[in-house]
Order: sequence, then structure tokens, then C-alpha cells
Amino acid sequence: MTYFMYLFCLIVWGLNFIAVKIQGTPVALEVSLTYRLAMTAVLFILFALFVKRTNKPTATDMPFIVVFGVCNFALSYLCLYYATMLSSAAIVTLIFSLKVILTPIALRLFLKETLHARVWIGGCFGIIGVGVLIVPSLSSIHGLTDLKGVLIALVGTLLTSVGDASSARNAKQRINPVHANAIGFTVASLLMGAIVWFQGTPLTLPTTVTYLSALLYLTVIASFLAWLFYLKLVERVGGAKSGYMVALFPVIGGIASVMIGESTPSLYLLFGCLSSCLGAAIALGIGVSRQRRNAIPDTADKIG
Repeated sequence: MTYFMYLFCLIVWGLNFIAVKIQGTPVALEVSLTYRLAMTAVLFILFALFVKRTNKPTATDMPFIVVFGVCNFALSYLCLYYATMLSSAAIVTLIFSLKVILTPIALRLFLKETLHARVWIGGCFGIIGVGVLIVPSLSSIHGLTDLKGVLIALVGTLLTSVGDASSARNAKQRINPVHANAIGFTVASLLMGAIVWFQGTPLTLPTTVTYLSALLYLTVIASFLAWLFYLKLVERVGGAKSGYMVALFPVIGGIASVMIGESTPSLYLLFGCLSSCLGAAIALGIGVSRQRRNAIPDTADKIG
């Protein structure tokens, strides 16, 4: 069962931005994200009713949970949605894998945790991987659009890292992660709903099979079930080993991008994915002895 849950999370989150690409833009991205967040919030609230009501957050914890929800789910998701439309899902997946480098930096800045040299080394490989993919496209007519998508994806990943730092703080306080996610998704959905209302965007639900299937995938599978499996994995094998799957996201995203015809097979794509995977593996400390490894905090935070 442990191997199944690991593969499930790896494949589901690796295909996260592919699903966003398939969902498309029959309505504003803010509307699609509002649907996803609101539905996920309802699922977590219902699930929270059945778990033990232990370590519930206090008033002191609420600001950190709000930051977690706003950064990890609302604003970061919105940036990554836009980046996926402007660029390719493969490039966005590569950039998102940089969270294994950016999160330790955020933990150092906000929680004063040790920042090991391997994070910087892994970051160099990750940046090279992204550069190998984006630089050749700059000479084409779509180059500036791709670059804009890359920058927005980077902002989204930075926001995710800030949310991860807040989640790490919540974990240190032993806040029940189910309750934290229920509140986080609720806050995120309310914020996105406010943005949609402020924009004056009508709330319409496309009824095409493509849109609805992608929405259900992103909500039920990628945002709810995969997260619950990941939480169980952290409980069984620890946060460090569970986090190793992030190193393989670029490969999953790259292969899927080729399969749906979004990207064409090339040495640039191959080298970019491999370089990003190597960088993530180095940053995570894969292959380093447990005594020497500064494991990723067992925050059970959001990955996808």
C-alpha cells in the first residue's frame, strides 16, 4: 500500500499542470481556481468532522494558517495557472520542482533553520535545467510569452515556499494538518471568490467533458486524495523520503507534455528535465546518510 500511495502522489502531482493545460480557459482562470478551491475546502471540512479533534489551532495559530492558505493555495495556484497557459506545462513543472531549493531558503529566513550547501548546488542544476528549456525558445515569436510564463511560475513557486515555511511552523506547533488544510483551503477559496467578485467576472460552469473531468481531477484527486495519501506517507516513511518524489516531477511532466502534443521531443527537453531532477535530488539530500541529511520538515504540506 505504501508503494501504491507513493506512485499515486508522484504521478498525480507530476501531471498537475498537464491537467490545468487540458482544462483550458473556457472561463477565467480565477473562476476555475475558485471552483477547485471551494470544492476542496468542502471535502476537507467534511473529512475533518470524522478525524479526532486533537491539536486544533488556536487564535495565535490562525495568522500562520491564513498565510499558508493564501500563499500555498490561492496566490501560488493562480500564478501557476497563468504560467501554464503562457508557457508549457513541462517548463512550469520544472520551475515548480525548484521548491525543494526555495523552501529551505524560506525556512532559513523565517524559522532560522540550517541551510546546507547542497541546496545551493542543487539550485544551480535546477536553474540550468530551466535555462536549457527556455533559452532556445527566446529566438521564436513565442519567446517573450514563454519568458513571461517562466517569471510568473517562479513567483508562484516563491509563494509556495513562503506557505511551506508557514506550514512548517504549524507542524512544529503540532497543529492537526487536516484542520489546517480545511481552514487553508476555505480562506483561499474566499480570497479567490473575492477576486472574481471584484473583477466582475460571471460565475459560469462549462459543461464540456474536458473541463469537468479536469476540474474533478484537480479537485478530488490532486488536491484531496493525493494530499491524504501524502499525509499517510509522511506518517509511515517520514517527510524526507516522501519529499523525494518532487525530484521526479520534471520527468513526469515532460513525458506527459510530449504525449499531449504540447512539447516536441528534443535534447533540450531531455537535458532540462534530467538537470532539474538531479538538482532536486541533490537539494533533497538523496543518497546522503540520515545523520548528515537535514531532512525536509515533516510538515505534510501541499506539493501539488
